[in-house]
Amino acid sequence: MVFSSLTFLFAYLPLVLAVYVLVPAKARNAVLFIVSLFFYGWGEPVYVLVMLASITVNWLFGLAIGKARDRQTARRRLVLCLVFNLALLGFFKYADFLIENLNRLGLHLRPLHIHLPIGISFYTFQTMSYPIDLYRGKTEVQHSWVDFGTYVSMFPQLIAGPIVRYTEIAAQLKQRVVNRENISAGISRFSSGLCKKGLLANQIGELFEDIQQLGPQDQSLLTAWLGITAFAFQIYFDFSGYSDMAVGLGKMLGFSFPENFNYPYTSRSVTDFWRRWHMTLSYWFRDYVYIPLGGNRRGLKRQILNILIVWLLTGLWHGASWNFVLWGLYYGLVLILEKLFLLKKLEKAPAWVGHVYTILIVWLGWVLFAFPDLSRGTAYLACLFGSTGVLANGLTLFYLRDHLLLLAVCVIACMPRPKKLFRPLLDSTAGAPLLTGLSLLACTACIVNSSYNPFLYFRF
Repeated sequence: MVFSSLTFLFAYLPLVLAVYVLVPAKARNAVLFIVSLFFYGWGEPVYVLVMLASITVNWLFGLAIGKARDRQTARRRLVLCLVFNLALLGFFKYADFLIENLNRLGLHLRPLHIHLPIGISFYTFQTMSYPIDLYRGKTEVQHSWVDFGTYVSMFPQLIAGPIVRYTEIAAQLKQRVVNRENISAGISRFSSGLCKKGLLANQIGELFEDIQQLGPQDQSLLTAWLGITAFAFQIYFDFSGYSDMAVGLGKMLGFSFPENFNYPYTSRSVTDFWRRWHMTLSYWFRDYVYIPLGGNRRGLKRQILNILIVWLLTGLWHGASWNFVLWGLYYGLVLILEKLFLLKKLEKAPAWVGHVYTILIVWLGWVLFAFPDLSRGTAYLACLFGSTGVLANGLTLFYLRDHLLLLAVCVIACMPRPKKLFRPLLDSTAGAPLLTGLSLLACTACIVNSSYNPFLYFRF
């Protein structure tokens, strides 16, 4: 079940909210736990068992770490817990990738053909944050299995984030405010995310789908750049739209989730871009991998190594495929170059230089991200640099004519100014409900009329 489906919008969500508001406050965690398991099991019932196993094991390890008599015992229990989590994620996500590469070295192993449980990368990172922060003394032991299960399985952010750490909502699991104001604000935030998804991401995504399937004889330099621009907009509005919907749903339920995006395409450097894009993942790797490895405290050489390790893991987190490994290392190298000298030059250059540079680097990175087949990705990169020898053709003009307005809207929607312009309307008593209602109506019409409705980050 996805947020932008009619089933979710007009059946699941209204029923869940009605039950959630009517039950006593003490019962809300149990209700949320049950409906979240139903949400997750809607498409893949068998993998609910995997999630329940993850919840139970991490909860038990949390109890064990809390009862440890000394630091060394607590550390051993933490290590065992982390091994379990990484083994679970590794088995489902990377086993066949490992077998495939071992077979290339001459072995003859049979692939397991394991289906990847939806959202396992997200909820595994969430569960890992609990025992780590417990060991560090940043939170207290959660004695309720239901409350911990509610945290892990909560349907708003279960499938594709944001990655919510236990410390961020531990207090809210005990007490939170569910009232008309929060529900209204949540609906408004949810509708803005749904607009990003239904009105922008789905529409511009169809353009990329068309262009990436073109043969060499139909491709041109400008068409290729138009295609990867369409993908850049698609993945941004798809993922940030999902995050907005998750934050809005959390607000309806009385929770405050961390923000995940902050207008990343307005960045003036790649370093700044990764402070604005998928922020909860960047901060997770910073706090649980980069800093424990030593961060920048052990000299420049060790810092460079730490950056490469983090970005190799970031690439692998996104998928068990060599294109994601290369994508991670690509960003690792760019960030190292910025750390060494590029950032200083960009700070002295005019603002537009930094913007153009960042967009160019990010757009090229999206090619690696979008094509699991490296041969196709390499061919597309070649087209971006004029391998076809054709600057533009009839298809280029056709795509531009049909999508120019949509592209212009996407550019504007990537900037903070439109939100500031609409703020007085959103803050008014009559304006907010009117704008929310029109948004939901327009999105519903698009969902009904379109068969193209993917969520790109579901596969991670």
